[in-house]
Amino acid sequence: MAINPINPQKRLVQRVCAVLEEGGLIAYPTDTLYGIGCDLLNKKGIQTIHRLKDRPLNQPLSIICDSLKEISRYAKVSNYAYRTMRQYLPGPYTFILEATQLVPKIMLTKRKTIGIRIPDNQICLDIVRVLQRPIINTSAGLNDPEAIQEHYKPQLSLVIDGGLSYPDPSSVIALIDDVPEVIRKGKGDVSQFL
Repeated sequence: MAINPINPQKRLVQRVCAVLEEGGLIAYPTDTLYGIGCDLLNKKGIQTIHRLKDRPLNQPLSIICDSLKEISRYAKVSNYAYRTMRQYLPGPYTFILEATQLVPKIMLTKRKTIGIRIPDNQICLDIVRVLQRPIINTSAGLNDPEAIQEHYKPQLSLVIDGGLSYPDPSSVIALIDDVPEVIRKGKGDVSQFL
């Protein structure tokens, strides 16, 4: 399904959300790589994503939120973390924070942390806004919607074509205890955190 990346069509975004609410898995564009995801509350979908990506359940996935306000529902956000994220989001960053009790246990690491993104991509922001809760985010490993469709064919309910993506992953920065730690250097500038 092709969606306009600058001005996503409302009816198509609503159709994507209907697929998510029915428990479907989708591939969607972000400001870095294409992501694969499902509704945050879809435990079966989360397990399927782990199988698809051949990842153990204890290897965490991140979530996509549409605002700092929404992030504060799913993560404990200190003043420092809020100021930092306000400066860098939306953008190609994943911030790791301590999770709140709203995050399903299947999503948590032993340290009870969660990776959170607000990509600079109107399609995924509109999906999260209409769905009214975060979606799971893990890289599809491919940046062409047709290749994603071919590779993950039976497991995905929907592949959103928002054009080709940039082949760089997001930069991952942990903000636990207000001590920034660069976990992965990706598309975003991390010099302030080194």
